[in-house]
Amino acid sequence: MSKFILGKKIGMTSIINEDGNLVPVTVIEAGPCVVTQVKGVEKDGYKALQIGIGTEKKPNKPLTGHTKKSGVASKTLKEFRIGDDIEMKEGDIVDVSIFEKGEKVKIAGNIKAKGFQGGIKRWGFKSHPAGHGHPQQRRVGSIGSGYPQHVFKGKKMPGRCGPDRKTILGLTIVDVDVKNNLLLVKGSVPGVKGRLLEIRG
Repeated sequence: MSKFILGKKIGMTSIINEDGNLVPVTVIEAGPCVVTQVKGVEKDGYKALQIGIGTEKKPNKPLTGHTKKSGVASKTLKEFRIGDDIEMKEGDIVDVSIFEKGEKVKIAGNIKAKGFQGGIKRWGFKSHPAGHGHPQQRRVGSIGSGYPQHVFKGKKMPGRCGPDRKTILGLTIVDVDVKNNLLLVKGSVPGVKGRLLEIRG
């Protein structure tokens, strides 16, 4: 059975496990999510569930009509493919109780955006010599070749850094707090505090 839920990154902390070791963990407020749409093979060509998290304070008419069956005008909607073993309907709730301690998950989200950056920060280039009044310590330097007389496509150069989507595989769930809708995951996850995350089992 495939498991999935939407969550919000709260931050990082550390806990002491059964062996007495200090383990860094990320705290994620996951769910509860409501099923807003069920897609089937006959009508849509594939099986999927659309789930939503949060509540829109002033929903417009399209969102109100789309989420009418679920009864909740969700603020954020995401779709997940499912297999034949999952049978759910609009209005069903997905919460952290579907996950277990020690389970492996993959978490996707947008990494931190850093704006326009130079080659050193964006790609880890080495700087030029700083002695004798060298005027371009942090510049990229030569970018072209003599023969084609143009810059090759895909050349590593200064540019926008983030917020690209990133997925981290094999993260371990350290603890599940069903009462407070919290997941404690070993290690770090993409994004800044408050960023939306997709957790898949």
